[in-house]
Amino acid sequence: MSERIVVDPVTRIEGHLRIEAEVKDGKIVDAWSAGTMVRGLEIILKGRDPRDAWAFTERVCGVCTTVHALASVRAVEDALKIKIPPAAEMIRNIMYCTQNVQDHVIHFYHLHALDWVDVVSALKADPKETSRIAQSISHWPKSSPGYFSDLQKRLTAFVSSGQLGIFANAYWGHPAFKLPPEINLIGVAHYLEALEWQKEIIKVHTIFGGKNPHPNYLVGGMPCAINLDEENAINAERLAMVGKLLKDAKDFVEQVYYPDLLAVAPYYLDWAGIGGGLENYLCYGDLPTNGFNNLDSYKFKRGAILGRNLTEVLPVDPRDTQDGIEEFIDSSWYEYSVAAGQGLHPWKGETRLKYSGPKPPYEHLDVDKKYSWLKTPRWKGHAMEVGPLARMLVGFASGQDEIKSAVVEALDALKAPASALFSTLGRTAARGIEARLTAQWNLDFYGSLMKLIKDGDTRTAATDNWDPATWPAEARGVGTSEAPRGALAHWIVIKDRKIDNYQLVVPSTWNASPRDAKGQRSAYEASLIGTPVHDPKQPLEIIRTIHSFDPCLSCAVHLYEDDKEIGRSDLAVH
Repeated sequence: MSERIVVDPVTRIEGHLRIEAEVKDGKIVDAWSAGTMVRGLEIILKGRDPRDAWAFTERVCGVCTTVHALASVRAVEDALKIKIPPAAEMIRNIMYCTQNVQDHVIHFYHLHALDWVDVVSALKADPKETSRIAQSISHWPKSSPGYFSDLQKRLTAFVSSGQLGIFANAYWGHPAFKLPPEINLIGVAHYLEALEWQKEIIKVHTIFGGKNPHPNYLVGGMPCAINLDEENAINAERLAMVGKLLKDAKDFVEQVYYPDLLAVAPYYLDWAGIGGGLENYLCYGDLPTNGFNNLDSYKFKRGAILGRNLTEVLPVDPRDTQDGIEEFIDSSWYEYSVAAGQGLHPWKGETRLKYSGPKPPYEHLDVDKKYSWLKTPRWKGHAMEVGPLARMLVGFASGQDEIKSAVVEALDALKAPASALFSTLGRTAARGIEARLTAQWNLDFYGSLMKLIKDGDTRTAATDNWDPATWPAEARGVGTSEAPRGALAHWIVIKDRKIDNYQLVVPSTWNASPRDAKGQRSAYEASLIGTPVHDPKQPLEIIRTIHSFDPCLSCAVHLYEDDKEIGRSDLAVH
């Protein structure tokens, strides 16, 4: 006999996500993922100046702000054939890597850690033994017995206050928690340290982009002037501060985040065989070092892998309107002007908020019909997983030496086979591997920027094609990036100097979308199949796997819906 589990909302994520799973004989045999807010940001953009689109799309989310602005300005630059200066490219890369590292650290400690770390168990830890373990895995200075003893006292007072809620006994005393008290205490200590660290690293965004969240961008480059002697420009003092912040970030990743990952993972190697899901992976690539259109210069390579075949990376063309990327709505609360079962390439995409069938609230999803506000993207008809794991796999299979070395080093440290990557644990490990790479690349980009400045090339914005009078009557472009959660692209069609169509296909739309017309599950749904469930009333196992993707539903579903007929004036950005 089967039982339906409902997790709604899935917490410790950005946005609103509902998961339903059918459990039979202690394992999940089917699953459904639903985004429960209305999508429609594209409607707000129609008719606006394309040079302003970044400011709207950036506010789709309070987490992945900078990458949406980046994809947006790239889309317009692609449409209007604008090439940005080298210094602007390096600044964008620094902004990107800064957000990538910060986001991965926040995910590991603040969004995912409580799925593995028992806070109350840390109260039983021996501070001396905790110190010995900490010093054996890292040279981080905050590792003395006195430090952990003081922290334990503070933690005792916090737990006694009754503020831990369901974490007061590790998810109701769930037996899936396996860490010894000392590792739990290290995890709690670094959870708190990461809170302090993450608010420092984002100062990089305030220096180059004026603020955080939602730093400023510019079609044609970056809106900051470089002048080493000017108080109100990117001067020598501010550049020195950036360099220190980037070095501190690398130290935190190398001495705190990555060692903690390697310390926790051996206790959960059973999760190297759970949560694999799809066997297909997609990556647009990012971090160009010689122009956005020069794919060979990307640090993250572009490509697709089918059937976990790491001997072949297939080319991906976001411009392919015949046999490339399409979005379907067969299980989504939308309408298309084309026949059922047909998809639309984003340049021809539609966001028609006129569906009048059953929508939330609900007791159970009507999964035989439409059940989500997410559309369903497909690449050449295939469901694809996107994210850090996809980036590491595509880079590995492409022969990217830095990625290959980092992946092999992590697997050797865990004494785990390569197949362990295709799992919940592998997804979490890939994020840590990537953070090590981007922390180092950030310093490399900083060095390249400083060399450009030394050589006298301080240009940060292009002036070509900025004047709308020079634009063609119609133009279209695509801007791609790799958000922390995966492949991100914005497609734009410009007519008569205004936005005629704008479509975003974001990472969580790929991963969290509902079934397509063929019944193919997307990444979230597929990853849950076969997952053992200890107690359907305590669905920790579902949370662990879904959190391994680091869900971000605010960019997958953009707006709330009220009870009125939806029109442009009725939409309010979430």
